[in-house]
Order: sequence, then C-alpha cells, then structure tokens
Amino acid sequence: MKNPFEITDSEIQAYVDNQLDPDRYHEIEVYIKTHPETAALIEDYQFLNSSIQALYDSVLDEKLPEQYARTRSYRKSKQRNFFKIAASLAWLMIGGIVGWSIHPAQLMLAQSIDGQEVDLVQPASFAHTVYSTETSHPVEVSAKEEKHLVGWLSKRLHTDIKAPDLTKYNFELIGGRLLPSTNRMAAQFMYQKQNGVRITLYIRRGEWNNNKTTFHYSNQGSISVLYWINGEMGYALVGQLDKTELYSLSEEVFRQINS
Repeated sequence: MKNPFEITDSEIQAYVDNQLDPDRYHEIEVYIKTHPETAALIEDYQFLNSSIQALYDSVLDEKLPEQYARTRSYRKSKQRNFFKIAASLAWLMIGGIVGWSIHPAQLMLAQSIDGQEVDLVQPASFAHTVYSTETSHPVEVSAKEEKHLVGWLSKRLHTDIKAPDLTKYNFELIGGRLLPSTNRMAAQFMYQKQNGVRITLYIRRGEWNNNKTTFHYSNQGSISVLYWINGEMGYALVGQLDKTELYSLSEEVFRQINS
C-alpha cells in the first residue's frame, strides 16, 4: 500500500474528482485532517470545479445552430467536445506580499508578455467584463465589510493583501470577491466613480519570482489592462480607461501595496 504521507498533485486532483480507489481515498481523508495546508488546497480545487460547473453546465442543454445539427450522434459529439473546451478555457480564464521597497523610477511601461497573458491578463479581463456590468451583485462582499473582505481574501490566497485607497482619484471601493484563476485562487477588488465608471484590481499568486517590477500594458478589446509581477504575486488593474490614467492609478496601487 502506498505511504499515506506521499500524496502527489495528481492524487489530490483525483481525490477532488472522486477517481481514487476507496482505500487511497480514506488514507487522504485521514491525512488532511492533520494537514490544513493540503486541506485548503483541496478546498480550492473543489471551488474551481464547482465554478466551472456553474458556468458551463448549461452549455450541454443549448441548441447548436441548425447547420451543425446534422445528425443526432454528430450533435451529441459536438456538445461533448464544446463542453470539454469550455471547461479547459475556464481553468485558463476564470478563479506574503514581498516586503521589499522598489523606487518608482524602476517602474517602466512595457508591452505585454505572452507568458503572463493566460495566468493574469486574460482572467483579470474576463472577470472585469463579467462583474463590472452587474447592477445587483457586482461584488460578493461590500466595502462596508472591508476588514472582513480583506481578511477573508488574504486567508484564501494564503498571503496578506490590501485594498488600496483610490479616493484621491475619485474611485471608491465598492467591495470584492474570490475568483478561480487557472490553478490558484484570485482576489478582485472593484472601485467606482460617481459617474458609474468602474475599475477592478485583480490579485493572484503565480509561479513567478520577479526581483524587478515592470508595468506591462495589454489591450483586450475595449478593456485596458495594466499589470505587473512583484515577487510571486501578480496584479492587474483593469478598466475602460486610457493608458495614461491607468498608469497613474497603477503607480498609486503599487505604492500602497509596498508601503
């Protein structure tokens, strides 16, 4: 029998997907009772799975365009393939801060880096598009509970994060939410001007280790994203703003996060 203390990443995923044999499943059940970090990781994977199901289960019931529904078997095959692709895209798009101080002169505006598009830019842009247009439920926890919101998101991201104060730029914090993002959790803070314009700050940990922070700009259709990596933490400020305004806001966010 496999040593219960040797749990691989693939076994964790198999555990979440209920694809382990009963004996091994029981061993991991026992293990996570005394290993909270592994239990938290499993909880994150379960959250990702449920989020994907909530987003894409309805796809199975949607009717394909008539030109694609040639036969019953062809139609079923297309639906299954579409669901697999949609689930894969969801993993790519949806879901301690390094303490050193970096002088603003070190921050340079650069073009986007392809390697960070999938893990940071695309999910940040997608999440902004989905939630910034909401009227009834734009955030999961409102700014009235900011202390609880920041503490909860810090716990789920396994690092301390902040909700920067952008009132001097006329943006008020209205709240935030937890999101799945590829293989990690992400936090989203939402800000709004009196005229209704909204921006979002997207934060997640990644497999990065930058010792020099550089601002990068990406245009996602009508959405602009200014993002940067600080150590292993990624940040993306998203909104329908021009590059200059977004850059000024990002400098302020960066300053407060590292103060």
